[in-house]
Amino acid sequence: MKGFILEQLTDLSDFTRSGDLLEVLNPIEGNYQVWDLVRVSPDERHIHVLLPGGLRTFDRVSRAHPLPKACGSNLDLTNRPAPVLELLYLDIGIKGSAALVAVVLQNGRVEFWNYSEQKGGWDLLQTSELCDSSKAKVVSVCHSGRLLVWCEERRTPECTLLRYCVCWRSYEVEERSVHLGGATIALFNCPIFSVLASGDLIYMLPCKNDSLQNVSKFFLTLYTKHDRIAVCSLDKGELISRHVGKYNQYDFKKLMRDCIGVLAASSPPQIRGVCPTGSAGLILALGSGNISLLEKNTVVRQIFSMDDNHSVSIMQVYGPFLAFIAGRTLYILDIICGLLLEKITLKTDAMLSRNAAAETTIHLFSGTGLYSVKVTHQEPSAIKPDTVLAEFVFEEACKYYQRRSLSSTQLTVEKLKNGGMFQAPIALSSIIGNYLQGRNGIDLKPEKSNNSRLLASLDTELKSLVALEELKSQVVAASEAELASYCGTLVEQEIRRLLYSDMEADNLLYLNYIFRTFSSEFWQALQSLFQFHCNREVSLSTGVPPEVWKTVLCPAAISVNNGQQQHQPLPVFELICHSLFRFQPKWLPKFVELAQQQSGTTSWKDNPENTPLYKRALALLPNRGEKLGLEVELLLCSQRPNAIMQAFRILIEQRQWEQVTNVAKHFSQQSPLLNKEIFTTILSEVSQHRDLDPYLDLLWSLCPEDMTVTSILNIVLKSLPPSDKQPEPFLPSGHGASQMTVGVLKPLLDKVLQRETKPREGYADILHASGFPPPTPPRVRKGIPSSVAESEAHPQTSEPVFKLQPANLPAENGFVFL
Repeated sequence: MKGFILEQLTDLSDFTRSGDLLEVLNPIEGNYQVWDLVRVSPDERHIHVLLPGGLRTFDRVSRAHPLPKACGSNLDLTNRPAPVLELLYLDIGIKGSAALVAVVLQNGRVEFWNYSEQKGGWDLLQTSELCDSSKAKVVSVCHSGRLLVWCEERRTPECTLLRYCVCWRSYEVEERSVHLGGATIALFNCPIFSVLASGDLIYMLPCKNDSLQNVSKFFLTLYTKHDRIAVCSLDKGELISRHVGKYNQYDFKKLMRDCIGVLAASSPPQIRGVCPTGSAGLILALGSGNISLLEKNTVVRQIFSMDDNHSVSIMQVYGPFLAFIAGRTLYILDIICGLLLEKITLKTDAMLSRNAAAETTIHLFSGTGLYSVKVTHQEPSAIKPDTVLAEFVFEEACKYYQRRSLSSTQLTVEKLKNGGMFQAPIALSSIIGNYLQGRNGIDLKPEKSNNSRLLASLDTELKSLVALEELKSQVVAASEAELASYCGTLVEQEIRRLLYSDMEADNLLYLNYIFRTFSSEFWQALQSLFQFHCNREVSLSTGVPPEVWKTVLCPAAISVNNGQQQHQPLPVFELICHSLFRFQPKWLPKFVELAQQQSGTTSWKDNPENTPLYKRALALLPNRGEKLGLEVELLLCSQRPNAIMQAFRILIEQRQWEQVTNVAKHFSQQSPLLNKEIFTTILSEVSQHRDLDPYLDLLWSLCPEDMTVTSILNIVLKSLPPSDKQPEPFLPSGHGASQMTVGVLKPLLDKVLQRETKPREGYADILHASGFPPPTPPRVRKGIPSSVAESEAHPQTSEPVFKLQPANLPAENGFVFL
């Protein structure tokens, strides 16, 4: 582990005119804005102060080798027609060579000075003009490679805010002069911009005092090597880019017209401070208190978040470290992981400087001298895992309580520790400490081992947490060959942890970030977590518990509002479908079918307010017209009648008749109504062409039971294609092959007629009886003498005729009812 200590290099007494230097610096102390006017040379041997009345320079001399008597002049500019805008070191000057400095005045004039250590003074090489117009005014300037880039104000008769332009010139350093190339206008009719060089890129940032509010929503990036300019935003990335050059000037108004719609809906955070990284990126201090890294590809990554309300005034990058001053505190961060390495309290106001000979060493300049921050390495035994894990617990608890707090006061880890109100993090930190001591074989005291049952119940979670921290430490120290393997393991553990926890807004955003950054590792983690097994048929199986399916089948996305913009991350189900579509698209319909089966066993089920799973999967397909096969499979796996009919009609439009018949045969058995709909669609299609003739026997077998000859003929007549003339009989072979004939329908009509004329089973025994009416069963009447009963039981050969007369109907006209 690294530690940092502050060491003084000089008390400024070895600078020329040190008394004047201290006198100049004393009024500056306590005013951060004036510290911006101090420039320290890359070798820290020259201090320049841009005063309102001109420029003053103080040079560092060696006490062993004092300045010769015939030394050069001082770089003090007091009587100039315009104020000094900026001082740029074009050549550092190492080991006796001359340092070349360009002093740019606001009126566009530039003076080139060089410093020779042998002469011990400054010499004016030449004076040149940057701007083509004598009335122009330079507002910002920088240099990158062999280019001078500046933003100048061009006075026009019209009083407009868009009166600035961005230009550049190339320069070549000769023995005793500097040759400037022709001026190239990259952008004109633009607002005031502050130009800043980082690597081979030029960033054009909006000025803080600009009255155009919409300008703060974007910044411009100038790619000088490719003669290209791009409009970028912190929340949208690169919006548009255009080619610029000497013969291809670009109007700012036209550039904005192409992206005004996107900028209107954009709400990026405000930029409070900025410094270059040297690798074509920028470190940004945002208005939200976050410090972020803007990479060359316009990706913004948050590095650190300030807990207090101190604003960041000065920032500087030193290799892998980022140093910045907030108030009178020096913060040192690791840019890669965003870890706060050290906080050093300063006794006086200071500014950061950079030495070209030691780019990774942090240097400070104050009214009391020059200082460097040395790195000290602590022993590995000083690293305590329980301390790191305890800090992790407090940070997570801080986020947890902050989300549920009704107060707008920012909750910090220090408040959480010292407040005494939140005992859960303290208890959990104690549990982690006891667990690590027991894991390392340290005998616990009796009073500390009373929570053995609690440790046993949390054993799985604690093992996972410790393994994750150990893996993170291995990733930091891993080589490039081992990094891919460690990265895949780390992504798998993080995804497993997220899917087994409550999928809240922060976790869902984190899962989306993992999906976008590590897409292949995300897919490998899904395969390991879900344990996908696909046989040769159409089934897919997994081995995940129900709580994971509950997280996966969350019905809607979580709205995330970070105070700056409204963002909708993709739900877990959509992320898995995206990964399946990219790496294994054939499994996507099977996964949706499996998810539909699991939705019936989980607490979440389909209801009218939730979008069906197959529709959520269909919405992810890009260019659905090119993925009709996958779309059909998703529709069929839904097992919904409307979706099945939609897929059925798509297959008919694609004239895939074999699949049409297979789908009709399979899904006609699902329900009578679906069977009738499928058969009606097929019959309408048969009426229009003869492509389905090879499958007619199979299709006629799907005819519903309630279909009649009349209904069949009505469907056919309505579906017949329009014809301008009556078809002629006895057409030769090859003509009229698309016309419907009675011969085609004859097997179907015969089948339906047979079914209509066939007697129903319920009356079959009546229709096939031997006689009509059926014989009367024997009766035993009450009160009949036994002789009569015997005579009825043994009837005679001659059958008697009984004349019965109903009680309610009188016998009239001699009619007798038999």
